[in-house]
Amino acid sequence: MQVWRGIEEVPEQLRASVATIGNFDGVHLGHRAVLGVTIAAARAVGASAVAVTFDPHPAAVHRPDDCPVLLSGIEDRLELLADAGLDGVLVIAYDLTFAALTPREFVSSYLVDALKVRRVVVGEDIRFGLDNSGDRETMRALGEELGFAVDVVHDIEAAGTQRRWSSTWVRELLAGGDVEQAAAVLGRPHRMRGIVVHGEARGRELGFPTANLAPTSTGTIPADGVYAGWLWRRWGLPDAERLPAAISVGTNPTFDGVARQVEAHVLGRTDLDLYDEEVVVEFTHHLRPTLKFDGIEPLIEQMHGDVARAAELLGVDRPLV
Repeated sequence: MQVWRGIEEVPEQLRASVATIGNFDGVHLGHRAVLGVTIAAARAVGASAVAVTFDPHPAAVHRPDDCPVLLSGIEDRLELLADAGLDGVLVIAYDLTFAALTPREFVSSYLVDALKVRRVVVGEDIRFGLDNSGDRETMRALGEELGFAVDVVHDIEAAGTQRRWSSTWVRELLAGGDVEQAAAVLGRPHRMRGIVVHGEARGRELGFPTANLAPTSTGTIPADGVYAGWLWRRWGLPDAERLPAAISVGTNPTFDGVARQVEAHVLGRTDLDLYDEEVVVEFTHHLRPTLKFDGIEPLIEQMHGDVARAAELLGVDRPLV
């Protein structure tokens, strides 16, 4: 998949495309439905399947104090879009200058001139252009004027629920620690990506060394608690390594901690040196809420139980520690 970080990078030899537009935060199953329609329509006419997305998220520009932590950083988002089968992604640097474009200016410059769209696929709640003044009917009218068709993909409800697939829903689930249901909406486990940094080394002292993710890590942090999941080394490379892990999220209340941390203990391993390495942590099961223990011994006993339960849920041999 090609990535173009601005319309000036779109190759002139791009003859035609079918495009869709969105933030695609998390690239959940609702997004994948829209992407599937886009790809199928492109294949039917021999055009390129393209997504148009934005970085940073528009809310970070218009409402910086009220912008949610994104489910996935831009690199993860691009990987997920590539996995969906797209041919290209146009990443627009979102700023106030871009936000001032009228719906017609955006469509004419970005979709028609740059991407040479034959068809545009949008969700029914699409908003675009100055003050979000453009909607699906605006897009249809511009399509008639500028020579492209428009497909509207209607909201799809998750089976057995009355909720549409949405990034907001995933964030709500993660805020409640329900990583299992979040995975059902995403179509994959929720994950974070970040550099392993030095912590207080308390886990190592207790016999459970952890990889502490840097505060700059991307991805929404789930609710405080203990989780089972996977730690990936060399993510995306042919020699990527997936290691079973028990993951702690919180402030370490037993030690009167203040800073909120994400720490992953690789089951049965005390020999790993992951400092300064970029890792991906996937959350698959919620084990328990964060607890404050009356001393180190009950904490260590609980940690042994957490590790054993994580091993059971992940289907790996019970670790020795």
